[in-house]
Amino acid sequence: MQSLLEVRDLVVEFPGRRGTLRALDGVSFDIAPGEILGVVGESGAGKSLTGAAVIGLLEPPGRIASGEVRLSGQRIDNLPSSALRRIRGRRIGAIFQDPLTSLDPLYTVGRQLVETLRTHLPLDETAARGRAVELLREIGIPAPEARVDHYPHQFSGGMRQRVVIALALAANPELVVADEPTTALDVSIQAQVIDLLKRLCKEQGTAVMLVTHDMGVIAEACDRVAVMYAGRIVEIGPVRDVIHAPAHPYTVGLMRSIPAMDADSERLAQIDGAMPRLDAIPPGCAFHPRCPQAFARCRAERPGLIDAGRTRAACWLVSTPVEDAE
Repeated sequence: MQSLLEVRDLVVEFPGRRGTLRALDGVSFDIAPGEILGVVGESGAGKSLTGAAVIGLLEPPGRIASGEVRLSGQRIDNLPSSALRRIRGRRIGAIFQDPLTSLDPLYTVGRQLVETLRTHLPLDETAARGRAVELLREIGIPAPEARVDHYPHQFSGGMRQRVVIALALAANPELVVADEPTTALDVSIQAQVIDLLKRLCKEQGTAVMLVTHDMGVIAEACDRVAVMYAGRIVEIGPVRDVIHAPAHPYTVGLMRSIPAMDADSERLAQIDGAMPRLDAIPPGCAFHPRCPQAFARCRAERPGLIDAGRTRAACWLVSTPVEDAE
């Protein structure tokens, strides 16, 4: 199947008075129609920045220094802002972490939906309002005919997030970039939001890039997962394989830090150390100062993604015999 989204060697930089900081360094991945790709990692790994770069919402002075972003084969990273605005909302939808900042408190949710629909689709006021009510019904808002005229503050947090999802899906986009869409929600609402995203992918063939730090959400919602560390993808592959047979030591550490229901341990496993600052990323593999299996090559050479069974991992251990790595 041909990829809907193709990201190739994406580099994002932030120029400053003390030099240029490289926040994303050679990020590459694909997402097929109807597929959910999870992007996971610690805070500061570059997950949200990758999503922002894909949809053209990098905060200045951040910029794409090199690489390509293609949607259905069309390159979109070099488009003027006016052309990108027409794609955003129509072909690409965005769901952000905090629904309060995504909704205008001065307008009813119906007005916001109608405005979005009429901006991107050839609908008159009556047809757009009818579609807005239908969208609210589809995402599980009770009594949508009445609720369409309510303001954001009249909805609960979970309901507001559903409205944000409705706004993202209003024009039937090909791709949805969801940045921590379940973080502010309780567990039962999280499950409903995940089910909604999965249903969209199945019924409409929408591709989803799901940015999260929650491995439970990844396991439940995603087809594949990309693990990020210090602005690079360190492992990517099918969710089941990455979770049950991780190839990169960082992914292994992430998996071990999740509490097991049947474990009798009093302490959680942790990854010693911290993510390096952008102005102090070490040579070679960026993870080597925290890696219990690091050897000489890790400190000198940066590994690219290497085939590791059903996944691909940026780790020299994958291609190096154990006796040579000691």
